[in-house]
Amino acid sequence: MTILEGTIHGSYIVQDITIQETILRRLEALGIIPGTRLMLLNRKKNGTSIIKVRGTRWAIGREIAGGILVEQAGGGQDE
Repeated sequence: MTILEGTIHGSYIVQDITIQETILRRLEALGIIPGTRLMLLNRKKNGTSIIKVRGTRWAIGREIAGGILVEQAGGGQDE
C-alpha cells in the first residue's frame, strides 16, 4: 500500500519508493529510504499528507505520497 492508503496515526515502514529520480534523491537526503519508520499524522483535503520521520514532521504532496510504498509497522510509535 502507499501512504495515501494508510490510516491517520498509523505507523509504517517504507518498503520502496517509485517516483522521479530527483524527488527520490531529495527524500533520501531527508532520511526517507526503504526500512525507515514513519507515522502518518494527517491528510489534508488538498491531498497533502503530513508524516513524521525521525522526529521531524514533513508535508508531502499526493504524487509523492502515492509513490512511497509502505507496510504496517508492528506497533509502537515513531522515534
